[in-house]
Parts: sequence; C-alpha cells; structure tokens
Amino acid sequence: MKASTLTIATLLAAASQSTMAAELDLKVTNLTQGIHFTPVLITAHDSEDKLFEVATEASTALQTMAEGGNIAQLVAQATAAGSDMAANPAEGLLAPTASAMTTLTTADGNEYLSLAAMMLPTNDGFVGLDSWKIPTEAGTYTVYLNAYDAGTEQNNELVVDGSDAPGTPGIPAAPGGNAGTGGAGLTSTDSNINIHIHPGNLGDDDLAAGKSDLSNTVHRWLNPVAKLTVTVK
Repeated sequence: MKASTLTIATLLAAASQSTMAAELDLKVTNLTQGIHFTPVLITAHDSEDKLFEVATEASTALQTMAEGGNIAQLVAQATAAGSDMAANPAEGLLAPTASAMTTLTTADGNEYLSLAAMMLPTNDGFVGLDSWKIPTEAGTYTVYLNAYDAGTEQNNELVVDGSDAPGTPGIPAAPGGNAGTGGAGLTSTDSNINIHIHPGNLGDDDLAAGKSDLSNTVHRWLNPVAKLTVTVK
C-alpha cells in the first residue's frame, strides 16, 4: 500500500508540474499610425521577477529601455531571474501596422507574461504588458497593450541626436522621417515619477519651428497601441 501510494503521489506531482510549463506561439502587432517600437522583449516569469510594475518607479534597466530602446539590461535582469524570454522577434524596429511572431517555452513556475519596447518618437514612452497570467487551457488569447510613460524624463518632444542615454533629455530618433526640427520644447507640469499611462504625444502643425518636433497628425495615438496574440499549445 505504501509503495502504491508513493507511486500515485509521484505521478500526480509530475502531472501538476507539467501543467505549469507551456508552449506558446506569440504574435505582437503595432496598432499605431506613426509610432515605431524598438526591439521588443517578452518574458515569462514568476510573480516577483517582472520587467516593470505600474505605479512604481522605473528600474535603471527599464529607464534605459524607455529612453533609448536598449533592452540589454532588461535581458540581463531576466536571465539572472531565471525567466524565459523572446528578445527582438522583429529583428529591429516594429513599424506601424506590422507584426512579429515568435515562440516561447516556459519553465515550471514562470506563469506570467510581460512585454516591453520603447515607442519612437517619444521621450520615455513604451508599450508594455505587466504580468499577464498565462492560461493553463490550450487555445488562442488576445491581449491589447497600452502605452506607458516611464516617469524618468520630461516629455519635451524634441528630437535630439545622442539623447538615447538615460538622463539625457530628448527623443533619440523619429523613424519614418516625418518629424520636424527647431522646436522650442514643450514645458510639462507632470510630476508623476512612477510608471503610468502615457498622456500621448501632443505635437503641432509646424515642423520647422513651434514647440514640438512631432506632428499632431502623425505621432498621436489612443490606447491600445499594440495587440498580443498568445496561442497556448
């Protein structure tokens, strides 16, 4: 009886563990009109080791991504935490209306899915998914993603070469070639230094001067800004 009980317990434990792992097909789609996403990072992680947490201050790794598009520190952070990840599935920028596909095998305990990528042109805006619980039932699931402000830089909306370094004000690039120059810079009274829903680009209609280097007909958006399709096998 004891041997039989032990065998049954072992089988049940193994079955329980196997249900915690998952094979995922992932597709991320840019829903904006004129915003590009820098290299996307998707991680499967436990309840603690997330890429970011809304309403808290951004980590240095998140700030580096949100202000300059560099995901290397987030990748290192996820690796150290034992997270599973899919890095840069688009192999570069993800343009408006474009999609990128990848696969991800999760380990036992990595039951949550997160995503982050800088939005260009913005100062410190990023598209994000914060700890979405991976379903245990096979099927296809759709998650719509919002734009977040990292809270680490004022949104002056000025395109400044070399401003991809953390703490250097400005937008490092404007893919698409539809931004202006010569803006005076927007002044901001935003004092929220925590990660929060992005207020959106304002822009203006003067791409040779004005306050913003961004176009108010190209670079504005409403949430959601991306769609993540998750197929659990």
